[in-house]
Amino acid sequence: MGIKSLSGLGEAAPLLASILWLVPTLAQFFSFQQNAGNIMKSIPSRQRTPTRPSKNHRLHTHAARHNGHGAAQGNGREAQPEVMAWLRQPKRNLIGGQWVPALSGKLFEVVNPADASVLARVPESRGEDVERAVAAARRAFESSPWRRMTPSERGKMLWRVGDLLLKHADELADLESLDNGKPRAVARAADVPLAADLFYYMAGWATKIEGSTIPISVPYAPGARFHAFTLREPVGVVAQIIPWNFPLLMAAWKLGPALTAGNCVVLKPAEQTPLSALRLGELLLEAGIPEGVVNIVTGFGETAGAALAAHEGVDKVAFTGSTEVGRLIVRAAAGNLKKVSLELGGKSPNIVFKDAGDIEAAINGAANAIFFNHGQCCCAGSRLLVEREIFDDVVAGVAQQAAKIKLGPGMSQDTQMGPLVSEEQLLRVTNYLHQGKADGACYVTGGSRSGERGYFVQPTVVKDARPEMSIVREEIFGPVVVAEPFSKVEDLVTRANATEYGLAAGIWTRDIAKAHRIASELRAGTVWINCYNVFDAALPFGGYKQSGWGREMGHEVLELYTETKAVVIGL
Repeated sequence: MGIKSLSGLGEAAPLLASILWLVPTLAQFFSFQQNAGNIMKSIPSRQRTPTRPSKNHRLHTHAARHNGHGAAQGNGREAQPEVMAWLRQPKRNLIGGQWVPALSGKLFEVVNPADASVLARVPESRGEDVERAVAAARRAFESSPWRRMTPSERGKMLWRVGDLLLKHADELADLESLDNGKPRAVARAADVPLAADLFYYMAGWATKIEGSTIPISVPYAPGARFHAFTLREPVGVVAQIIPWNFPLLMAAWKLGPALTAGNCVVLKPAEQTPLSALRLGELLLEAGIPEGVVNIVTGFGETAGAALAAHEGVDKVAFTGSTEVGRLIVRAAAGNLKKVSLELGGKSPNIVFKDAGDIEAAINGAANAIFFNHGQCCCAGSRLLVEREIFDDVVAGVAQQAAKIKLGPGMSQDTQMGPLVSEEQLLRVTNYLHQGKADGACYVTGGSRSGERGYFVQPTVVKDARPEMSIVREEIFGPVVVAEPFSKVEDLVTRANATEYGLAAGIWTRDIAKAHRIASELRAGTVWINCYNVFDAALPFGGYKQSGWGREMGHEVLELYTETKAVVIGL
């Protein structure tokens, strides 16, 4: 079957097209406006807004309510009956293998960002709930069957989690689309399968976490003989705070390696998008994960999240989110010097050389780099650096694609880009847009909110911006790309690295020597060459500078969840 045509694939066509959008070199085979090829691929991060919803937000939510669950539908498609029934059920925290309410009895509303209608109400957990969850995790770590389980048994259990994610892929895709706003077809083709694949990959590592035998010399003990070796052991109780841009996938990224290494976890999902984490908790229990090994508490960052990061009974905290909140996590963790890993923000350069070859493929790649997941991606290619000779053509091409993107509710079958996740995020992005205009930047297309209902922002292409402008320097976390020309290759790397972040970068050139040279000089954790947003469970992901500490995925991530113990035996 030729990939230029998706005819005859029926319902599978949008899913296949979504996956192909991940690799821009394949995206050249599809025009941007095709129904089958216009779904933006979304993969990784952010707990961008640590504050609780504003009063205006809550009033808006109340006014938009439709029988409590009116958002569980979209133009042309309703959520599955199983999802509708699940949303109507009371939501509880998972603590010690039991579903329990917050001790205060308080709940807060979770809304659909497409129309601000209420999806569900979840526990507003606070310090006392975190205390219960950490105590349950500690008990499980010290005395539950989890500690006595063989690595092979643990691996099989994680494999079952992957199987269950795929078994329930349709309902999980519905939840992600309703809760986050992303196109449902993207969640079904990417987020859910990638989450399952992470558990499969980590299941294989359960039997391969090994120490080593070390021949030691001990110069101050001549003639003495020793047998020395190392053990890799779990860290203990791990707090994991995940973002709202890829709720299910980020839960998998965090839980997979922690469980593989034998840790116990307290997971706090983002307050904006807690639903798929709660459903995942049910699947973990179904897979046989012992009680207390995974605990899930919902709540706001400044209460539940802060209490979890500072808790003296936590041995490690793993956080994905903004750099600003990452700094707060580090301060909170200092009390007992718990281990910290961070996957934070980015302002990633995407570089297009005039020798890129297929300029249309580079244009597709530049659009994909910034517009998938509505620009709500830590590694988004938000700084587009284009060689001057082709600058006008590339900017015009990206702007043309941006103008064609179909905005709409995630559950609508023809939606190519959904809303931003919340009213707070809408205000954040539109404030940047207003500031950019006030500073004199030129908006080639977009530049404002789209419509009055829901949290939609126009895909935006900006040029003629100065380096000191906030839209150039700061992470916007929305569908906004700032394009700037360059002439001297020798100055390019300095410009590309002129940011406090170092998460990712892209290079478009057919000169392989140039590609290798530039890639080696970029201060970024991932460099994509003639592609963008390519992820795999085996591929480590993380950043330089203020983009974080440590790596997610790959075998490197296991370093974050294990301790090394040296054992020496005198012979």
